[in-house]
Amino acid sequence: MSKRGASPPPGGALIKRARSGSPAPNTQIAISSSNNEREQGLIRTVKRTSSLEAPIISLSGSHGGEIFSCRFDPTGQNLAACSADRSVSLWRTYSPNTNYGLIANLHKAPILDLQWSLASQVLYTVSADHTLAVTDLTTGQRVRKLHAHRGIINSLDRTLAGGAGVELVATGADDGTIRVWEGGDEGPKQPVSVYELGCPVTSVCWSADGASIYAGALDNEIHVIDFRKNEEVYSLVGHTDTPTSLALSPNGHYLLSPSFSSQTLIHDVRPFSPSPNRIHRVLMGAPAGFENTLLRGAWSKDDDGRRVGVGGADRTVCIWEVESGKVLYKLPGHKGTVTAVDFHPKEPIILTGSKDATMLLGEIEPTVGV
Repeated sequence: MSKRGASPPPGGALIKRARSGSPAPNTQIAISSSNNEREQGLIRTVKRTSSLEAPIISLSGSHGGEIFSCRFDPTGQNLAACSADRSVSLWRTYSPNTNYGLIANLHKAPILDLQWSLASQVLYTVSADHTLAVTDLTTGQRVRKLHAHRGIINSLDRTLAGGAGVELVATGADDGTIRVWEGGDEGPKQPVSVYELGCPVTSVCWSADGASIYAGALDNEIHVIDFRKNEEVYSLVGHTDTPTSLALSPNGHYLLSPSFSSQTLIHDVRPFSPSPNRIHRVLMGAPAGFENTLLRGAWSKDDDGRRVGVGGADRTVCIWEVESGKVLYKLPGHKGTVTAVDFHPKEPIILTGSKDATMLLGEIEPTVGV
């Protein structure tokens, strides 16, 4: 009988417990969950991939209702979340993870989506009270309030690529219209353009060049509207139920759209697509549940969009590799449906918001070969 070979070295080395007086470095994690000092005999080293204080950080206590959307700012230093309790919370991404702002009374109904401005220190929010609000982040005061629609506003997006150096904000609502507004802390009360879609709009997204708007609607299609001509150019089909959100890949070539059917599609939106139906990938693994929540997906930015993430009603976040369509992660931790996902602009960090009124910041492995 041949002798058994040596076992392969483990991924994380075990080291001796540090003395109680010395501070533990942030790469060490106690294996025992007991608070008894004697039982914490072993500490495991963890390979860290980001500048976060710990591999997983819970951000809680600021909201009393479900979180509908949470996003990093363009620098990645701060993040914001909006909730059913009609407030917006502002947090620092890195240690100390302080909740440095809680802006209440922006709207008279739940805030359904938010976006950081690309051009100035303002935050855009839309609500079920049919309004679009612009908040100055240096003072925490609302500087503009636009009665934007005649129905619940589900989504907004902003772009600087439209030319003329003006930030443009697109909103989509249950009144079946998509409206484009001039962004910033000052601007006209009237929209720049209005497009009638004819059925409720669940999500809007600008194209990379700012010339088109993608709009997901209740007719299970994603309509592509030429902003300058104000007419529909074509529509992306393939969903069997309503798309819940839209996210454009960092290179502007692909469009991610989860839907109520629990099927997440990636459409090819390049001018000339090799596929006739423009469907690039079909991803399964994030159940939408029966609550008809508008789940918000996102693309990873630190590796130029090689991964996508979508939350689910099974209280986890699913992260896929786009090229292979494989599920890379199924991340637990929340106690309710995971409604919103965002990736850090520079590091492999994922941010998730949930119906349990909390957010989780976690680091994931960087993509190999970036």
